Amino acid sequence: MIIESLRSLYSRDLNKLKTEIESYRNESSIWKTDKNIANSAGNLCLHLVGNLNTYFGTELGNTGYIRNRELEFSLKDVPRTELIEKVMATISMVDDVLSRLTSEDLEKEYPLVIFEDKMTTGYFLIHLITHLDYHLGQINYHRRLLDI
Repeated sequence: MIIESLRSLYSRDLNKLKTEIESYRNESSIWKTDKNIANSAGNLCLHLVGNLNTYFGTELGNTGYIRNRELEFSLKDVPRTELIEKVMATISMVDDVLSRLTSEDLEKEYPLVIFEDKMTTGYFLIHLITHLDYHLGQINYHRRLLDI
């Protein structure tokens, strides 16, 4: 049951990320920053894609994805269409990985130590959805404040 809930939540929130990026009236606004807003929506989008492709794709799905975290925050002016393609590919990858996990897999130790202590895969997947939603909220506010 928890796997189906995770699949539903990740699908919902990654599709909301796609909708947020599509909702910018001015494509160049996706890359704006301001004195109190250090990360653009585009960079946050790239960060979320990189994060999920690393921790879902590489570690659980054996996709071979290689992360360049620095570029997630330094790349600029990636076309909106490319951002949306990356999000759509991430939606597919996350759902594919989740569809192959079992309840027993969620109880296993996650293959990497990310924080100070070891954790279960299930715990980390819940953490990752909260990370996604944290940045999704930032993107929503970014759009409403800077897409003028």
